[in-house]
This record gives sequence, structure tokens and C-alpha cells, in this order.
Amino acid sequence: MKVFIIASLVALAAAQQYPAPAPAYKQDYKNEYRPYNFEWAVKDDASYNDYNHQQYSDASGNTQGSYRTLLPDGRIQTVTYNVSPYGGYVADVKYEGEARYDYKPAYKAPAAYPAPGYKTPAYPAQPAYRN
Repeated sequence: MKVFIIASLVALAAAQQYPAPAPAYKQDYKNEYRPYNFEWAVKDDASYNDYNHQQYSDASGNTQGSYRTLLPDGRIQTVTYNVSPYGGYVADVKYEGEARYDYKPAYKAPAAYPAPGYKTPAYPAQPAYRN
């Protein structure tokens, strides 16, 4: 047992110590807000597409904007929003107009088989057997 303890101490003393890994390069991230402004719109009456979006931002990171969409039920949805680094996203949603759900008959799929090539008999069918 003494030999084992002495051998363990010698192995421990002779072992090389690995140095601590070098610290990773850490770049100081400076959050710079850059002001911007954009706007776009789509209006295509044939396909019923009517959208627009506008947004602008200032140097302190505050963003304001709005977008407008023509909904399938005929209403116009307008969303006005503010975004700030500390307040997050705050939206105000408004609807213009009244929802319309026009009656449309349900879709009826065509027959999956061809129509018969003969006419239906005009007389009632009689049993083929006799009592």
C-alpha cells in the first residue's frame, strides 16, 4: 500500500500542468441606432390586393409606423405601432367599415364518373321472378 501511495505522489508531481485557456476575444458591442425611413404600397383592384406600410426610426432607437390591409370581409385594418428599446412593441389596431359575408353557394364537385350513355326507362321495373 505504501508503494502505491508513493507512486501516486510521484506521478502527481511529475504530471504537466496545462495552462488555463486564453480568454476569448470579446468585442465591445456598441448598440448604435441608425435612423431610417421607408414606405411601400400595393393596390391591385383585379386581385383585390390593397396594402401599405410606412415606418421610420430615430437615432435613439424609437420606431413608429403603421400598415393598412384590406381584409377579405371588406373591412380595412389599420395598425399603428410604436417600438422603443425599453417599452417594446405597442400596437393600436383599428377597423374601418362593416364586415360583409356575401352568400355564396357551397362548392359542389363535379361527378367523378361519366354520365350513363343510355336513357332511364320510363316504366317501373318489375321483378324478374314469379310467385
